[in-house]
Amino acid sequence: MKKIVIIFSLLALVIIVSSFSNKSKVKNTVIVNKYYSTVQTKEQSNLKPINIPFVGKSFTGFKEAVAFKESQGNYNTINTLGYLGKYQFGRTTLERFNIYNTRHFLKDPELQEDAFIALCSVNKWILRKDIRRSTGKTINHIKITESGILAAAHLAGAGNVKKYLRSNGNLDFKDAYGSTVQHYLKQFSGYDTSIIEASKNPVL
Repeated sequence: MKKIVIIFSLLALVIIVSSFSNKSKVKNTVIVNKYYSTVQTKEQSNLKPINIPFVGKSFTGFKEAVAFKESQGNYNTINTLGYLGKYQFGRTTLERFNIYNTRHFLKDPELQEDAFIALCSVNKWILRKDIRRSTGKTINHIKITESGILAAAHLAGAGNVKKYLRSNGNLDFKDAYGSTVQHYLKQFSGYDTSIIEASKNPVL
């Protein structure tokens, strides 16, 4: 009788320990998945062979794809023309948002992310009529989308994007490195940028 009691006690102990172990594993999995939900673009994932998910056409995917194109996602970089940070801001653009200390700007990732959102908001406000008129059209074999327009405005300024769209693709802009409005319209087509609110004067 004592042997039976001991056997049942041991079985109960094994079940309890197993239950706690499984709960711990589930909890850890949730934490890991939550952490990796903020991963970078597919291109960046390819640079670092880590088994993490691709953010696809979400807004996070959009901003990280733009950042990868501009600076390979480097917050601290300054290019040969003096453009700054992860999204390669010009000094005059930063001054529009009352950012004058570029050294501090380079060391503040949160400020850089806020500045990118603010610039997208301004460009969406400036280009609101063009977004409404042109989205869904095809120009030079490129389907025009809001995300493509916002990315092109980040590259060339809203005015040059207007010229391209209103000339039906006849007036293109090329920067010092050879990137064009047309290329950005194609490369950044189809992302979800609905989270961006059009604003003439966004506040950081």
